[in-house]
Amino acid sequence: MPRPIHFEIHAENLDRAQAFYETVLGWTFASWGDGSYRLITTGPDDAPGINGGLMKRMGTVETGVDYPVIAHMTTVDVEDLDAYVAKAVKAGGVVALPRMPVPSVGWLAYVKDTEGNIFGMMQPDNAAG
Repeated sequence: MPRPIHFEIHAENLDRAQAFYETVLGWTFASWGDGSYRLITTGPDDAPGINGGLMKRMGTVETGVDYPVIAHMTTVDVEDLDAYVAKAVKAGGVVALPRMPVPSVGWLAYVKDTEGNIFGMMQPDNAAG
């Protein structure tokens, strides 16, 4: 069956978004092409997960120009959910959905980044719920 192989984050301010994800999740970025697109490395190739891209948001929510993408829904695996939520808030993010159990899977929270995109963070815990 088809599996996700790439994700993209659309941002109003590329430098601000990059700084947020570097600070919170430790991701690394590299310019690609003319520099308006940045490749995101989320971890080593031999570990589970996918890499992605960061690009300039087309238009704005207010104008409705070019049907801007204002979100991505990616969930990342973290060891300590509370610590990562705190890092996100300190880096300028906002809690969109507080810590909640996903029974027999783990603890989940959603955070809004500095560009208004929401992403999830999951702390595995079979006893959650």
